[in-house]
Amino acid sequence: MPTEKHYFIERSGNEAYRIVAAKATRASATARTEKEAIAIAKQFNPDDHPDVSRVRNTKSGAPNQWRSAKKK
Repeated sequence: MPTEKHYFIERSGNEAYRIVAAKATRASATARTEKEAIAIAKQFNPDDHPDVSRVRNTKSGAPNQWRSAKKK
């Protein structure tokens, strides 16, 4: 069922990805890959682009920062 919530995707300690709604204390769902997690978050809210937690240093960001899952 679609919602109006904004979702975040973060790496879980057990090699999985958690899909968490903004201001939620528990995960809405989990997935084995980042791609699957983004697809699930888009099912929850098709009009939103979930934010994905960075896990390594890149030219445009560092760990503990968020990036948009929006395709360029």
